[in-house]
Amino acid sequence: MVSYRKAGIGGQPFPVQNRAPQEAFEQFEASALYCPRCRQAVPVRKRLLLVIPEGDKYEYLCVHCGASVGDKIEKNLAPAGIIPL
Repeated sequence: MVSYRKAGIGGQPFPVQNRAPQEAFEQFEASALYCPRCRQAVPVRKRLLLVIPEGDKYEYLCVHCGASVGDKIEKNLAPAGIIPL
């Protein structure tokens, strides 16, 4: 369902999507995190670290010094099966 709130710039109303909070933000992607070595927020690279039954574990690395600044586990939607040889 779409509803409208007060008019913005140019007099056009802003459409507002009525969604549950969990549908709006399923997963976040970090673009910048605090690096303790650089002592500031820096852009990061996402690197696959492990593939585990719970999901894929990623590590966030500082683009300047290469220090690990965080990690994340992305849950698998489909269960992992055994691949026949």
